[in-house]
Amino acid sequence: MAGARPAPPGPAERSKLCSSKESYEEPNVPRRIKQLRFSLMSPSEIIQTSEMHVYERALYKMPERRPQPNGVLDGRLGVSNKRAICETCGQHLSDCTGHFGYIKLELPVFHIGYLKNTVQILQCVCKTCSRVLLPAGERSAFLRRFRSLRTERVQREAVFKRVLDRCKRTKLCPHCGAENGVVKKVTGTLKIIHDPFTRNKGRADVIQDDLAMACQYNDQLRGNLARVMDDLNPLRVRQLFTNIPQADLELLDVAGRPEDLLISAVPVPPVCIRPSVEMDAGAGSNEDDITMRLANIVETNATLRQDLAAGAPASNLMEHWDYLQFLCATVINSDLPGLSAMYQTGGAKPTRGLVQRLKGKQGRFRGNLSGKRVDFSGRTVISPDPNLRVSEVCVPRLMALTLTYPERVTAHNMEKLKQRVLAGASHWPGASFVIFPNGDKVFLRFGDRRRIASELKIGDIVERHLEDGDIVLFNRQPSLHRMSIMAHRARVMPWRTLRFNECVCSPYNADFDGDEMNIHVPQTEEARAEALQLMGVVNNLCTPKNGEILVAATQDFLTSAYLLTSKDKFFTRPKLAQALAYLTDNRQDIELPPPAIVKPLELWTGKQVFTMLLRPNSRVKLFVSLETAEKIYTKQGQHMCPADGYVCFHNSHLICGRLGKVTLGGGNKAGLFQVLMADYSAAVAAEAMSRLAKLSARFIGDQGFSIGIDDVTPAPELQRAKAATLAAGYGQCDDFIAAYGRGKLALQPGCNAEESLEASVTGVLNNIREQAAKVCMASLHPLNSPLIMSQCGSKGSPINIAQMVACVGQQSVGGKRTPNGFTDRSLPHFPRGDCTPAGKGFVANSFYSGLTPTEFFFHTMAGREGLVDTAVKTAETGYMSRRLMKALEDLYAHYDGTVRNAAGGVVQLQYGEDGMDPVGMEGKDGEPVAFQRVLALIKATGAGAAGRAGGAGMMASSAASGGVASVVQASSGGAHDGAQRDASEAATGEAERDASAAAQGTGHGATHDATGSPRRPREGGEGAAKEEIAAPGARLSTQACPLPAELEAAVAQVLGQGTFGEGSPFSSAAFRDRLATFLAEQVAALRAARARLGLPADARGAGHLEHLVRVQALTREALAGFVAQCAARYERKRIEPGATVGAFGAQSIGEPGTQMTLKTFHFAGVASMNVTLGVPRLKEIINAAKNISTPLMQVALSVDGSEQAARIVKGRLERTRLGGVAASIRIMLKPSGSHVQVRLDMENIHKLQLGLNASTVKLALMEAPKLKLKAEHILTLGEDQLEVRPPLEPARVPVLFQLQTLENALPGVIVRGIPTVERAVINKKQGGGFNLLVEGTNLAAVMGTPGVAGLATRSNHVAEVVATLGIEAARATVMEEIAYTMGQHGMAIDARHTMLLADCMTARGEVLGITRFGIAKMKDSVLMLASFEKTTDHLFDAALHGRVDDITGVSESIIMGIPMPTGTGLMKVLQRAPPGKVLARRPAPLLA
Repeated sequence: MAGARPAPPGPAERSKLCSSKESYEEPNVPRRIKQLRFSLMSPSEIIQTSEMHVYERALYKMPERRPQPNGVLDGRLGVSNKRAICETCGQHLSDCTGHFGYIKLELPVFHIGYLKNTVQILQCVCKTCSRVLLPAGERSAFLRRFRSLRTERVQREAVFKRVLDRCKRTKLCPHCGAENGVVKKVTGTLKIIHDPFTRNKGRADVIQDDLAMACQYNDQLRGNLARVMDDLNPLRVRQLFTNIPQADLELLDVAGRPEDLLISAVPVPPVCIRPSVEMDAGAGSNEDDITMRLANIVETNATLRQDLAAGAPASNLMEHWDYLQFLCATVINSDLPGLSAMYQTGGAKPTRGLVQRLKGKQGRFRGNLSGKRVDFSGRTVISPDPNLRVSEVCVPRLMALTLTYPERVTAHNMEKLKQRVLAGASHWPGASFVIFPNGDKVFLRFGDRRRIASELKIGDIVERHLEDGDIVLFNRQPSLHRMSIMAHRARVMPWRTLRFNECVCSPYNADFDGDEMNIHVPQTEEARAEALQLMGVVNNLCTPKNGEILVAATQDFLTSAYLLTSKDKFFTRPKLAQALAYLTDNRQDIELPPPAIVKPLELWTGKQVFTMLLRPNSRVKLFVSLETAEKIYTKQGQHMCPADGYVCFHNSHLICGRLGKVTLGGGNKAGLFQVLMADYSAAVAAEAMSRLAKLSARFIGDQGFSIGIDDVTPAPELQRAKAATLAAGYGQCDDFIAAYGRGKLALQPGCNAEESLEASVTGVLNNIREQAAKVCMASLHPLNSPLIMSQCGSKGSPINIAQMVACVGQQSVGGKRTPNGFTDRSLPHFPRGDCTPAGKGFVANSFYSGLTPTEFFFHTMAGREGLVDTAVKTAETGYMSRRLMKALEDLYAHYDGTVRNAAGGVVQLQYGEDGMDPVGMEGKDGEPVAFQRVLALIKATGAGAAGRAGGAGMMASSAASGGVASVVQASSGGAHDGAQRDASEAATGEAERDASAAAQGTGHGATHDATGSPRRPREGGEGAAKEEIAAPGARLSTQACPLPAELEAAVAQVLGQGTFGEGSPFSSAAFRDRLATFLAEQVAALRAARARLGLPADARGAGHLEHLVRVQALTREALAGFVAQCAARYERKRIEPGATVGAFGAQSIGEPGTQMTLKTFHFAGVASMNVTLGVPRLKEIINAAKNISTPLMQVALSVDGSEQAARIVKGRLERTRLGGVAASIRIMLKPSGSHVQVRLDMENIHKLQLGLNASTVKLALMEAPKLKLKAEHILTLGEDQLEVRPPLEPARVPVLFQLQTLENALPGVIVRGIPTVERAVINKKQGGGFNLLVEGTNLAAVMGTPGVAGLATRSNHVAEVVATLGIEAARATVMEEIAYTMGQHGMAIDARHTMLLADCMTARGEVLGITRFGIAKMKDSVLMLASFEKTTDHLFDAALHGRVDDITGVSESIIMGIPMPTGTGLMKVLQRAPPGKVLARRPAPLLA
């Protein structure tokens, strides 16, 4: 009916009713944790977050052996095996993370993690009224400090420490007047006591009166009355903490309520983190330590409940309460030193508490969060393969069957992936799985592969086997720097080892004596792209440590190149064709140059082969020019060096020189590969390396190169020369020993007679080996194999050859000659007191002639020292590197040019003060551009001339764009696919596509003609000769060169405007100054050249002479090209935003530490000044040690030309004791009175220029604090004599004893100099003049001494420098000391790294060491500090103070699984940004 009311809904319909508005539900999308806040959990919170109350002691319900309900293994707490299902959430082990329970304690106990904090709070509050023990005035002052927004974490800790000290000294509570005493933890127990009686006689008397009745009935009580204490048990402490008003918590720096520091409810962790391990055949199970402890807590808690209910004796109750305290403590931290014996577990295996699970290398933080085990990785032995390119790694087929890559099916790869699916999982190349879009996964070892292949659709994912060309990460441990893991392209081949080109050994520090390496397969396209661009070998040829090339020719390749480029190496046409086929794999067009010798037989030189390696044909526009001196250079004649040791490349032609390590090896910035990389690109350098590896390996295999016993057989003239050298050296040593015996040996500065003898003899003996080495090298045949290896730098040195052939030399232990192992002799084979060379470790024999038993023993002593040092050093440098990395890891460059830490604090306003990337620096001292080389390149290629094609002319115009790509493509266009791929990846832009299109014309297999039949390589003939003439730079410019004045004006014009104009922000001022200085030198060189030729400076001269001067000249075009090239290179070398400069710095300082050898160094050549260097010194610097082993000051003198003046200042500085200047000190017993007589040695005093006499000594004796002498006790008799009487002592000490004490004390009294200066040595400087080397401290006193030039005085003690001269001086000292220490070991580090470390250490206004204390002050992140050291201390501290971690740093991001904001993670993309509001321009002010 129309008007009828609807019937009310029934029960079924009512259940279907829904609200008109849907309730809001959070969308289930991935979230990123932005912040972690730490706090204390109260007992009520523990109970609320728990699923159940645990109160049953039993673990299992028998006989069915099911977990006991309400026990610590209850099913509601989760499961620990794969079969069971969780009773709370109904899920299996893989999905259920477990649930917490709780145990309600009958009596509270202390939390072992907060015990120290509990004691501190008790020390701060009144034990009667619970108020903080501070008067109102001080209270408000401290509150202001705590509430100030400027007070940082470290400062808050300092303020609380002051509050604590103030409260400890307060005896009467300012609020209630109650007395408070000392609060402390009782040693050996977990109890806290309060002692208000010991220092308060009144309170002690009251207690004695109170206990008088008890003492009558208990005799033992009276003896202990003096030790009565107030017991602060957990119940009482909880009551005290509960009564603390909220207003006082700010003063205690506690975030939550202090009563939560005690345990009233114990959380029971989920079962899955303490799994039960079932034993075989149902024989029970092994339970986790924490499970057993929790069961014990339940049991003890139940006993305590019964005791309380039954009113048990107090002793029983206390015993059970103490045991409960112990159990709760060991669940948290099982390592409780100092506990009484009743709680120790004896010899049983130590249990592991929660603290033990978190801390240490195997703990959760370092073992499972900061680093994890990974899938898709492999490890096996490595071996060399010179036929691989430097960017390739050979993966064994067995590995390729297991390692897979998930490739998505597209229209382009459909057929390939179908073939892989058909091949299956057991045949390579195949596939292991197919994953469908709905998530289903099919294993291809079983099932119908044909059906799966036929049903393959676009969008499916095929996990195919690794194949040629895939990107893999290659790593060798220890990973000391970023080049220890690089991206290679896989090449799948048979056999069982990972193989790679030997050129790439150096960055991995790998050798092939059984080393193993790891490979990892990135699993996404993004990961592959980033790996190739950021980690690819071709993009990491140079080390960030100092910009030197690291991937370079090594060992056999150097030997081969050295033999190949010798003057007497010639090739016939067949041999030449074979060598060229070697280096290009017969895949490149090669144009033969005209032969070097035409008649009677056409012969080509080895140098021409090397020329063709760089530039196979005229289409390759690669023109490299460099000059460098090899190891064998005789330092005369340059290009006409008799030994052919001066290498010169001109427009890719090797003009002269035998190539060795300097040209082809790593560690030299003027080497061929470094020049190729700087002038062209990394891909060109890598291609040249690959060609050299192929040619060298095959050439040396054909030619043969071996070593035999005849190579180390000494020639007769060598044996005669050795005998004469030994006789002369031994004679000198005998003379020294005889002079020492007579006391006539001339002393060396700062040394006694024995030290002088050792220094003199050691110098002679070291000279013997060097002389033997010279004679040995001169007497060997030029084709001697060890000689060749030493000369080309592939292995060994002249000293090694001398030890094999002539003489092993002096063996040193601890930097000295062999020490005495027996009384007054090194071995029992020698007479006592033997100082001869043979008796102190000199080995006169060679390894060829064989060592005598004593010589062999000395040799093993030196060898053992080296082994021990290596083992110790490895551990020390590893820890040092870890600390450096933790301290610097979150420093990275930002878009505004600053270097900031994770919290946004600025550490450097501009990285390295110029914003340059150390990896690209061309100069030796970290200079961005090597001007001389750029100028040589411009001149050689004629880049300045207008319209000139190819070479550097093209580069100067388009250096920053992709212009270099055409060079890359042209140089490797004919190479196989991998070469093209590497070259195309290294270059970008339009030029790349144009060049690749042009380069395809060379084709593969270039030594075959169009029909496919073999043909001879094309000869250059006339066409090639014309091509050579037409090479850039071959023609001289027809335009006359400018006059010096014109060139000077042109330079001023170029530098006065545009890029390098005054005030331009383009480059640093230092770079502008260096460029201006270099160009000024060019103008001066032009003037000098004109003067030499007799040309006028400011006018034109004879035409033929003007033509000659062009060689030295710089045309306007060349000048413009040079400046443009410098600007382009400078721009290319800027540090990229997001670059992790801190990590690079840490690696660059930590990695060389592993290579530092054990040496003692004499400072500035002074034998007596041994200064600590190497790893120990590096540790001292970065630890900012307060006490260092050898503090040394270099003291400049106001008058530095006079030795007498130096001696006077030395006397003022050096600590001189009375014993050193007294002729005699003796007791005189006379009837008139006894005294100690002191007679001064005035002759010695005058010699040493000390300016001492009896009066000055008297003043010094009166100032000596321990002697307590006054003026009346000392009598001066003339200039050189004193009488000293002992001060009046108590009568019980006999006078003779007093005199003897005085006689013993007087020689130690300091009468002159600075007490902390142990000695000063006068040192003759290299440039003339003198300075003082002062051993000791107190820089301020030294600088203030008359005669010292304070402004030029330096100290190596960082802590003293900061105290005396301030923080900037300390920063400079840190940088200088690290650079000096590295330099002494022959290692160069870019100054930008040491600058960053020094800035990091000094950025907060004090010098913070890179130690656990320094890093804790530098960083605020709780997770970062917890992942470093003292894990649980930082976590407990964070909870107590309510710390917040913003998760912005590197360690925190890794722990939380969040991309870190460095590198590619720094860039952010703003999506759908609102259009910016156009701001109206304000009219100019009237008075503008």
